[in-house]
Amino acid sequence: MVKIRLKRIGSKKKPFYRVVVADSRYPRDGRFIEELGYYDPLKDPVRISLNIERVKFWIGTGAQPTETVSSILKKEAIA
Repeated sequence: MVKIRLKRIGSKKKPFYRVVVADSRYPRDGRFIEELGYYDPLKDPVRISLNIERVKFWIGTGAQPTETVSSILKKEAIA
């Protein structure tokens, strides 16, 4: 199954995430199909940047967002 999820690229105690589309069998920080944006929880306010058109495309083709990504999408009024 294809999932829209977060890929952690930040250092220790400084998380920074990329929102990616990946096969659910791949590891969290492993191979992915496409990068859709990023999520920076340390900034005030939290910084979120997404390619909305591509997110809608992947959800339309059956990709399932994880719980965290779906809450981010709700904050951005996408899903």
